[in-house]
Amino acid sequence: MTETFESHSPEATFEFGNKLGQTLKGGDIILLYGGLGAGKTLLTKGILSALDFDIDEVTSPSFTLVNVYKTPKFNVHHIDLWRISDDSDAAFAVGLDEIVDDEISVTIIEWAEKLGGYKLPGRMITVELSGDGDEPRMIVYNRSA
Repeated sequence: MTETFESHSPEATFEFGNKLGQTLKGGDIILLYGGLGAGKTLLTKGILSALDFDIDEVTSPSFTLVNVYKTPKFNVHHIDLWRISDDSDAAFAVGLDEIVDDEISVTIIEWAEKLGGYKLPGRMITVELSGDGDEPRMIVYNRSA
């Protein structure tokens, strides 16, 4: 089921992430799509806020590739594939096979398009964010069974 939301502020994007975070179950994989400045990390902060994690500790793992946040409910693996070259095996570069094998963790992947044809197990949630600067963000959300 696909839903579309229009976010008119950073706070609304954060709140969308917060509501999404309240629905998560172990093994969920969240695939984030959107250009630079679209709000992927802000949405991730909203998700982590819902999981009672200090959002000041949430940063885009652009240089480390993977951050792990230990929340009271789950370990959350936050992956950023921005720096992975298009001709690389992004899944291999971040050890994705081992990460998604953990059925009690949640995985959030920014720049998910860099995964190419990699087959992910489990329940997937895709979130596409479009817009940048002061424009409203369009958020297209889809949860697979």
